[in-house]
Amino acid sequence: MGLCHSVDRKEPGETSTTTASTAEDTLGSGRWRRPRGYKGGGEVEETQQVLDRLVSNGSSKSACLYTQQGKKGTNQDAMLVFQNFCSRDDTVFCGVFDGHGPFGHMVAKKVRDTLPFTLSTQLKLASESEQIGVANEEEEEGQRSESVTIVTMDEQWCELNPNGEQFPEMYLPLKHALLKSCQQIDKELKMHPTIDCFCSGTTSVTLIKQGEDLVVGNIGDSRAVLATRDKDNALVAVQLTVDLKPDLPSESARIQKCKGRVFALQDEPEVARVWLPNSNSPGLAMARAFGDFCLKDYGLISVPDINYRRLTERDEFIILASDGVWDVLSNKEAVDIVASAPSRSTAARALVDTAVRSWRIKYPTSKNDDCTVVCLFLQDSSNVVKESHKEDSVESVSISNKEEEEDEIVQVKEESIPKSCGIESKMMTMTLAECISVAQDDEEWSALEGLTRVNSLLSIPRLFSGELRSTSWRKWL
Repeated sequence: MGLCHSVDRKEPGETSTTTASTAEDTLGSGRWRRPRGYKGGGEVEETQQVLDRLVSNGSSKSACLYTQQGKKGTNQDAMLVFQNFCSRDDTVFCGVFDGHGPFGHMVAKKVRDTLPFTLSTQLKLASESEQIGVANEEEEEGQRSESVTIVTMDEQWCELNPNGEQFPEMYLPLKHALLKSCQQIDKELKMHPTIDCFCSGTTSVTLIKQGEDLVVGNIGDSRAVLATRDKDNALVAVQLTVDLKPDLPSESARIQKCKGRVFALQDEPEVARVWLPNSNSPGLAMARAFGDFCLKDYGLISVPDINYRRLTERDEFIILASDGVWDVLSNKEAVDIVASAPSRSTAARALVDTAVRSWRIKYPTSKNDDCTVVCLFLQDSSNVVKESHKEDSVESVSISNKEEEEDEIVQVKEESIPKSCGIESKMMTMTLAECISVAQDDEEWSALEGLTRVNSLLSIPRLFSGELRSTSWRKWL
């Protein structure tokens, strides 16, 4: 399902020692044919030809990913699983990117394709500079003074860390490389010749797992959740990131200090948005994002919130998902759905399908948002199977009493819920297997033709003069 593959591109006149050319490789004029995808005959993008890189619905031995378009238009979400990152067998890079605005889907894909390679380049430059610094004795003292300054900054950050963890050597270089990469990508988006990022942008939640070390970077309101076992061997959810929304005290203070405005609309009192000082636009529902240069002078930033965690044997998997999932499901619900999925390869889709159906129940008059999930499994499948045998006895006991419990529940439901709520009562009494089934994917839901809820960017008319509209937006910056 959408697995990416590598293709050896050969130029005209170049011979290959491993493959022989056939009649299908060339056209009648002697030109080389571009590789095509498995489905639809579409051309395979160059970024999709990287080995161990997944960007579409599919799965691998240790990860699965799935996305589904909402009812608001084009799917503006993008996702990525990059195994063997930086040519290391023990390193994997994962990310979920939620675009918004007229060109949000283009911004999300651009960041998805650029961020891992920019980060890899920054890490290589950092390692090379360290080697040069060690060889050069004259610059060694200067580098030591800089390293002391960096450690001091992180020691101040560690004081706010309740765990008081000691960070490994890989953390500081990776943290500063990620900060520089995000800054560089935002500058490239600002001057991009074909993508208008003035009122379009994307969020980003990424993780880099290197051995047992985990570094998570978050920009916006997407979220990362860890599933781990507590002392009683119960599966619990640990939120690894903070949803960087405008109503957070620190984020709101920064925006207001830069003369931006933060308030919610009357019909959405629970959704705080960022507005220009003298115009009721654009109404961005997040405090940090790539792009959105109309607000970059008024408090919006693209600096990621970076956190570190040391993984243990009790940690089982990590969920990265866009806000379309977290708007309707809690952390614990998402963890339970992934843990009870039929297989690892279907875990991401099970979570997305359940989120879509939860939208229909909780917000029947709203259009559901795009839902994207990336699941990274931390333990070998053999260990998971051994642990599952311990839970089989508990599940068998619940199954034995299933008929009696269902009879009682059905009788109460039929007596208490009126016939007018038949659809909602049916959804509430569904089992997990019925919720994630594909049989109801084609059913129509007329109520979703209503209002748009929790949209990241409002389509409010810009109160700009004709002179400003006729000129390029880059002249305003």
